[in-house]
Amino acid sequence: MSGFVDQRTVLVPDGLAGERVDAAMARMFGFSRTRAADLIAAGLVQVDGGDVGKSDRLHAGSMLEVSIPAEVDPLVVVPELVEGIKIIHDDDSIVVIDKPVGVAVHPSPGWSGPTVVGHLAGAGFRISTSGASERQGIVQRLDVGTSGVMVITKSERAYSVLKNAFRHRTVDKTYHALVQGHPDPLQGTIDAPIGRHPRHDYKFAVMADGRHSVTHYETLEAHRFASLLEVHLETGRTHQIRVHMAALKHPCVGDITYGADPSLGQRVGLERQWLHAVKLGFEHPDTGEYVEYESTYPDDLAHALEVIRDAH
Repeated sequence: MSGFVDQRTVLVPDGLAGERVDAAMARMFGFSRTRAADLIAAGLVQVDGGDVGKSDRLHAGSMLEVSIPAEVDPLVVVPELVEGIKIIHDDDSIVVIDKPVGVAVHPSPGWSGPTVVGHLAGAGFRISTSGASERQGIVQRLDVGTSGVMVITKSERAYSVLKNAFRHRTVDKTYHALVQGHPDPLQGTIDAPIGRHPRHDYKFAVMADGRHSVTHYETLEAHRFASLLEVHLETGRTHQIRVHMAALKHPCVGDITYGADPSLGQRVGLERQWLHAVKLGFEHPDTGEYVEYESTYPDDLAHALEVIRDAH
């Protein structure tokens, strides 16, 4: 039974004869009835070598075997090389990466997939220790479903300087977004507060009592079904571009969560929102020199854009 930290085998005492399995486990091992039922449902409990149901009754002298799996801390950084993460720049203070879709920046409850910090640990990078343990060195984030350029700090000084730069909005963050339809005007500023959605806690929305949020956009290409925008973020709220574009009734192509047309996403072969962090510019924390790093479109976004360009 590899992978389990505790395997217990006991003989059922006379005093528990006739008891339900879940109730007996609760009394013998100190579990809650719910915990006992979960272990039974997972097939981790056997009586005399056979599987049981939680309401089955026990007999005195039966052999009860329980395998108790390790409790995994969802915030522990697991060193693991992640396919597709590219190192754009690396020096004593910072490492700049090109993050692929499907990778979270750091561990969080509910996420069991690959992470940027896990990759860097697996690749032997020394990251600054500032910040919460699972977010050490992290001064910015990209959504799991958003790809592109981002910076992680390696020294404590770099963390302090860049965290302050992001807080005071002196970092230039440039995104490209393919959105449905044609925004009117073709370029403009969206100044609308963003807060957690009142009915769906995994989403955000423009809310009167939300946090101050400002997005600047400019149309680069206008096509029959969609427009390619260059977007500059003045603030950095979670899902900011996606929420603001959806509020304008021009959601990112493929962004089903925020109201995009699923048929258009299917037509261009997208399984996520068309949103990419193309450029990041800031004063280097050591030299003070302005540096700028770029990321090209990944294959899925490039293909979707070509389909839109060719549509007549």
